Amino acid sequence: MTPLLRVTDLSKFYGQRVGCTDVAFNLFPGEVMGIVGESGSGKSTLLNCLAGHVPPDTGEVLFDTRADGLKDTVQMSEPERRMLGRTDWAFVHQNPRDGLRMGISAGGNVGERLMAVGARHYGEIRESATDWLGRVEIAADRIDDKPRAFSGGMQQRLQIARNLVTGPRLVFMDEPTGGLDVSVQARLLDLLRGLVRQMGLSAVIVTHDLAVVRLLADRLMVMKSGHVVETGLTDQVLDDPQHAYTQLLVSSVLQV
Repeated sequence: MTPLLRVTDLSKFYGQRVGCTDVAFNLFPGEVMGIVGESGSGKSTLLNCLAGHVPPDTGEVLFDTRADGLKDTVQMSEPERRMLGRTDWAFVHQNPRDGLRMGISAGGNVGERLMAVGARHYGEIRESATDWLGRVEIAADRIDDKPRAFSGGMQQRLQIARNLVTGPRLVFMDEPTGGLDVSVQARLLDLLRGLVRQMGLSAVIVTHDLAVVRLLADRLMVMKSGHVVETGLTDQVLDDPQHAYTQLLVSSVLQV
C-alpha cells in the first residue's frame, strides 16, 4: 500500500538549537499518528514542518496527491501548497481563535472554506454549514452567531467543522484539547474519534497528554530534544516503554 505521507530525513535548526532532526516515518490512509514529548521536545516544530508552515532545512515530505501520486510538498509552489491546505489537508490549532475568523458567523466560517474550493451556491453552502454544525454538536440556531459568543469547547468544535467540511484526507492537530476543562476535553475527544473513524481520516496529532494519544492514535512517536527516541503501536509503547525517557513520561502520568 502506498503511504499517504512519507517523511524522510526531516530536520529543522534554529541557529545552534535543534528543532527536529532526521525524522522519518510513513503514514498510511486511515492511520492516526500521535507525537508526544515535553515542551521543547520538537513536536510542534515537526508538525509545522509537515504542514508546510515552517520550511525544513533538509528532508522530504511526500504526499500522495490525487492527480500526481507522491509529491514533495517542501518543493511545491506556495499556491500549490495553499490549495492542498484547503482541500486534502486541514490544520486544527490548539487555540481555536488561530483557526477561525472571529469577525464572521459560525456558518460563514464553515462556508468560507467551501467557497475557497469553488462553491458558490448560497443555499447549498448554508445547508452544508448547518449539517456540519450539527455533526460537531452545535445547534443550527447558532449558525449566525459569531465565534466569540461561543465557549472555548464550542469554538474548538467549530474550528473542526471548518476544517473537515471539504473532506480532507489528512488532518494535523496541535494540542487539540489543550486549555479545555477535563469534561469538555472528554466530549471533544469522543467527537474527534468518531469523525476520524467515520471519515477514514489520516491524522498527525501533537500532544503532551498521553490519554489523548491512547484514545486517538494508532501509532506513537516519542520525541526528546528534537530526536525521535521511540516509536511503535500506541498501546505497545505506553504499556511497555523501552526508552528511559518514555518510561519517565509514562511513570509521571501514573504518579499524578
